This record gives sequence, structure tokens and C-alpha cells, in this order.
Amino acid sequence: MAINLIKGQTIDLRKNDQGEEYDLSTVTLGLGWDVRQKNTGFLGKLFGGGQEEEYDLDAIAFLLDANGKVANLGRKAQAPNGREINLYGGDIIFFNSMQHPSGHIWLTGDNRTGAGDGDDEQIIVKLNSLGQQYQRILFLVSIYQGRHNNQHFGMVDNAFIRAVDARGKEIARYSLSGDATFNGMCSMTFAELYRKDGSWKFRAIGEPHATDNFTELLKKYR
Repeated sequence: MAINLIKGQTIDLRKNDQGEEYDLSTVTLGLGWDVRQKNTGFLGKLFGGGQEEEYDLDAIAFLLDANGKVANLGRKAQAPNGREINLYGGDIIFFNSMQHPSGHIWLTGDNRTGAGDGDDEQIIVKLNSLGQQYQRILFLVSIYQGRHNNQHFGMVDNAFIRAVDARGKEIARYSLSGDATFNGMCSMTFAELYRKDGSWKFRAIGEPHATDNFTELLKKYR
């Protein structure tokens, strides 16, 4: 049975309190969200108002070493979609570098609305195959051009991150919904995986940030 985490709570990913063991050969970190629909009233709805606004939320992962740093920042490359980010092929997984050079962690795609049920984006990790030089994986979500578009996590409902094992069993889930404390916050450090005593731990973080540019958050880990 999956555990619903609260902020700051940590669990062991390999087995739960009932002794049920999980297959960590492949773990899917699924992220989902709903964009709060604007209330435009009867006339707005009649003439097409109140439609779901496009939010481009991006899932990001930092692979950290024993010193809590990103050892390989990657190389510079031309961004194909005009985004001013040029890291590629390093220990950072994001929309312009979707697969780690090791082949053991990758991002599946980019969802721009949060429409529908289930995961909107997924980062998949082969935890049992990941090199020992990687001691932590930090998972973040940022709203692309959130500050320019006046979009923030105060407008996002039902956001969650969940861990699912190789057999499709949900291990844990951490949920949060937008409130006044998230107004103006365009990025979120959602959760982390880290090695401990020969196992992997999952910790719910839920720390918001005003910036919409994850490279600003990366400075802490360089």
C-alpha cells in the first residue's frame, strides 16, 4: 500500500512497514498537476472564456555526488526551441537534455497543460544500475517563463510526485495544492532520492522558489 507523505517525511523505498518489498530496478517518478481554471462568470464561459490556460511546467533532476554537488554540468549546445539554456549531456535532466549519458535516468516528455488524470511528466531511474558516484537525485519543477506570464504555484492545484516501482506498484506519493504561500513562486524543489545504508530513501521536500529558471537553483549545487 502506497504511503502518502507529508512535507519533510522520509521513507525507505525498498520495503514498507508491512515488509512488502519493491522492485527498484526501474523506478518512475511521476509528476502531475492541474491548472486552476479562471472563473470568468456566465458570459465568459458562454463566449469561450474559462478555458484551461497553458502552463509549461518542466520536470528537472539534478544528480548529486557525495559532496552534494553536480559534478558534470555538461557541454554547451544550441537550444532548439529558443530557450536560453545550453547545458547538455551532463548530470542534469531537463527538456533539452532528456537522457543521462549513462542511460540510467531519463525524462519521458513535456506536458504543457496538466490536462487529464495521471502523471503529466515522468522521470525514470534505473536505481539498481546507477553508479555509486551518484548519491542523491533532486527533483524540481519549474514554470517556464512563469514570471513573464504571471504564472505561479499559487495557481496550480493537486500537484504531486509519486514513486512507482518496476512492477507498477506505487510506493509513495507527496501531494500539495496551491495556496497563498505559493503566490509568486515559479519553481518547486519537490523531493529527493538518496542512498542510505545500502538502500534508497525518498524524502518529500516541497520547497518553493521565486525564480522560474532552474539554472539559478543549480548555483547552490555547483
